[in-house]
Amino acid sequence: MTVDDEASAIHGGEHIRGLLSLRDLSVDTIEKIVLRSLQFKKGIKSVRYFDKKMATLFFENSTRTQFSFIAAMINLGIVPVQINTSVSSLMKGENLYDTIKTLECIGYDGVIIRHSSDRYYDELAHGSLEIPIFNAGDGKAEHPTQTLLDLVTIYEEYGHFEDIKVCIVGDISHSRVAHGNAEIMKRLGMDVYISGPNEFMDNTASYIPLDEAVTISDIIMLLRVQYERHKEEMKISEAAYHINYGLTKSRAARMKDSAIIMHPAPVNRQIEIANEVVECTKSRIFAQMKNGVFTRMAVISMVLDGEL
Repeated sequence: MTVDDEASAIHGGEHIRGLLSLRDLSVDTIEKIVLRSLQFKKGIKSVRYFDKKMATLFFENSTRTQFSFIAAMINLGIVPVQINTSVSSLMKGENLYDTIKTLECIGYDGVIIRHSSDRYYDELAHGSLEIPIFNAGDGKAEHPTQTLLDLVTIYEEYGHFEDIKVCIVGDISHSRVAHGNAEIMKRLGMDVYISGPNEFMDNTASYIPLDEAVTISDIIMLLRVQYERHKEEMKISEAAYHINYGLTKSRAARMKDSAIIMHPAPVNRQIEIANEVVECTKSRIFAQMKNGVFTRMAVISMVLDGEL
């Protein structure tokens, strides 16, 4: 192990301000973020930062996450700036640390980053960054604010987390949402299962057949098939996937009356979920998107106020 590798293993990005991973946060802190999010949503809390500006630095495509962060910044009075990575000095060979240090030096107050590498933020721990970093998704590892907005949606629905049964269905092995959600949900006392094609499964949670899951789960959480992360073609056709592993209209009809449907989106209609089910009465897919803005407002404000 080199000196730099050892430093990364020791620090792991821990001294960087912001929100990099939920795995380092206590259950109490996670619950505090959830409650703060709902305070913003209900209009109980309001705060403005008129002298702040933050940048989004996305190395992967995004609609919901990037523009949700931008909406959150605007709601907080923060000026958002989108950085086009394809025309930045990163294309000249500048490393990520130097790019962020540059943004810090020219007066930015935070950077929201999505990156294709797991734990990309470890390489930032070697320097002296003071600017807060918000992880908008790292490789297949974690998507902290997606997990938080999912928790906000669940808490809003049920008022608690203990003993809630959730089955995460689909492309588990390629999903940062599945990996991040399962770890936190278990810590919050939820019963977590996974389902989907064998080639997409890993040890994230216990496997359960989907036709059983829909009858016992409080939440069916579907995942997008992440074609861009597959090195080889899928072994199953889209039509066969929908029939065998998708939330069809008939499967949705067998769910408990109090059960809900979730999906981080974007949705591949007629693959992981039937078109008629996307906006059915059990669906909370668009409620999740709405909650994402308030959740990111909570995270940004708590970091800026030194509470996170």
